[in-house]
Amino acid sequence: MKKNIIHLDLDTFFVSCERLIDSRLQNKPLLVGGTGDRGVVAACSYETRRFGVHSGMSMKIAKRLCPEAITIRGDTGTYSKYSNLVTDIIKEKVPVFEKASIDEFYADLSGMDAFFGSYKYASELRQQIIKETGLPISFGMSQNKIVSKVATGEAKPNNQLLIDPGFEKSFLAPLSIRKIPSVGNKTYQILRNLGVDTVKVIQEMPLEMMVSVLGANGKTIWKRANGIDNPPIVAFHERKSLSTERTYNKDTTDMVKLKATIFAMAENLAYQLRKGDKLAATISVKIRYSDFNTYSKQVKIPYTSADHIIIPAVLELFKKLYQRRLLIRLVGVKVSDIVSGNYQINLFDDTEQLLDLYSAMDTVRNKYGELSIMRAAAMGAKSIGRFSNPFNGEPPLVLAHRKQ
Repeated sequence: MKKNIIHLDLDTFFVSCERLIDSRLQNKPLLVGGTGDRGVVAACSYETRRFGVHSGMSMKIAKRLCPEAITIRGDTGTYSKYSNLVTDIIKEKVPVFEKASIDEFYADLSGMDAFFGSYKYASELRQQIIKETGLPISFGMSQNKIVSKVATGEAKPNNQLLIDPGFEKSFLAPLSIRKIPSVGNKTYQILRNLGVDTVKVIQEMPLEMMVSVLGANGKTIWKRANGIDNPPIVAFHERKSLSTERTYNKDTTDMVKLKATIFAMAENLAYQLRKGDKLAATISVKIRYSDFNTYSKQVKIPYTSADHIIIPAVLELFKKLYQRRLLIRLVGVKVSDIVSGNYQINLFDDTEQLLDLYSAMDTVRNKYGELSIMRAAAMGAKSIGRFSNPFNGEPPLVLAHRKQ
């Protein structure tokens, strides 16, 4: 059966949300992010990009490049709300879809040609999202996820593009190699040094040559350049989660020990999210008392992977949950409603200094292990176990359960 895969992407999502809230911002240069002296650009409008502004840049430099830009401190709660609105519309209209990030979706419309016409159905879905949310959104449609994602990029802003079966290679051929997903800066420089600038050159190269230069990633890039890479749709599960628990050898009410334990758990789960380029929107805490009665409490939060957001939420949940004043046998922490997404969404509250701190701590953990560095508040907790490839398996995932 012919596959019909669409990739939907909300255009300049944070900027679009701000313009939806305040129509006076339409068509004006806009920067969203930390507004302090050491703030970072989380998102920028198309109007600022011709001045060389891009996300991740120092806000100070961005304002120097585009002094007329309006600067807005982002709000993760607002963006999470609009993301969920779009998710609900897609969930109602599409049987199988993947939420790839807070503003990006894939959907499998295969088989709908017999009833509606897949492209017509996708067009109506896009119009419904625009009408019900007010947000601009683009989509690309082809036989596989990779070509559809590239097509979306070519369709923007606020448009749509169909790549008919058999035309994948000719569509990709004239594009820059930068347009191929998984070609980062390092890979781009290696290929440019070989004289490779367009996708067509990769299409004409032997597979063996790409593998010899780039290893396994060379094979992936070659297949994507030829329009024949077919990664599956990963069906969206709202309850996708990461969790960790600890059972004490001796039941306890030692608040110092208990808080140190859940602090360390929360810190490690936040690191695992960042390591996997994931964001979570629900935090849960569980307590099992000495009489084996178990209680849990959860809270919805804006999508995040930040320690300074997740840890306080966990500690506050524990404070609300611990009411019986009995000896505690087990504590657990879980993050769920997980989607793909990088740390960009937390740039509104952060400074370059804080981002540099996270980067430095995560670099140490990547090199020497998850428990090689932790905050002083977590030092009272003993080893909570090694985490390994938590996003390779099916959710939910219990990452550690050690007795102490």
